[in-house]
Amino acid sequence: MSKMSVSDAAAHFGVSKEAIHNRIRRGSLEVVVENGIKMVTISTKATPAKNKVRVSARSSVHDDRYYKLLEEQNAKLQSRVEVLEGETRTLRDQKELMLIEERKKIENIYKEKDEQLKNILSTLSSQFMLSAPKSIQEETLEVEIEDNDDVDSLISLKKYLKTTSFSEKKREKIKAKFKKRAKKDERIITIGSKCYLNPTKYDYSDLV
Repeated sequence: MSKMSVSDAAAHFGVSKEAIHNRIRRGSLEVVVENGIKMVTISTKATPAKNKVRVSARSSVHDDRYYKLLEEQNAKLQSRVEVLEGETRTLRDQKELMLIEERKKIENIYKEKDEQLKNILSTLSSQFMLSAPKSIQEETLEVEIEDNDDVDSLISLKKYLKTTSFSEKKREKIKAKFKKRAKKDERIITIGSKCYLNPTKYDYSDLV
C-alpha cells in the first residue's frame, strides 16, 4: 500500500481529479488525512496509468478503423446515389421526349381528320349547290358575298333599293337600267340574275 495526493492519484490512474473524488465518495478508494492534506491509499496492485494509456491507444486505433470503414461506406453510398440520380434524370428526359412525340402524333392525326372533314363538307356542299334550284344557288351566293369581309361592302341591288324611299314603279325602272348596263359597267357585278353594288366605292346617282 502507498499513499499519494489526489493529484498524484489522478496522474497514476490517468484520470481527472474529479474522478478520484468520485471514487473516494463511492468508497472504492480509501483516504486518510495527514497534516490537513487528503492522501489516497493506493494498492500496489492497482492498474497504473501506463496500462491505461496502452488500453486507450488500442481503443483509439479501433475507433480510427471504425471511422475509416464508415467513411468508405459513406463514399460508396454517395457514389450510388449519384448514379441513381443520373439514371432518374435520363428516364425523366426520355419520358418528356416520348410525351412530346405522342403530342405531335395526336396533333397530326387531328389535323388530317380536319382536312378530311373539310374535303367531305366541301364535296357535299358542291353537290348540294349543283343539285339545288337556281334561285337557291343565287340566294346562297348572295349570303356568302355579303357575309365575306374580304369583299368591299357589296350589296345586292334588291337590298340597296329597299333602303331608299322610291316607289315600286321607280324601283322597277332602276332595276331595268342596271340590268341593261350590267355587262358594260364595271361598277355593277352580276352573279346569275342578281346585280351587286358597292356604294362605298362607286357612285350610282346616274342610274338611280
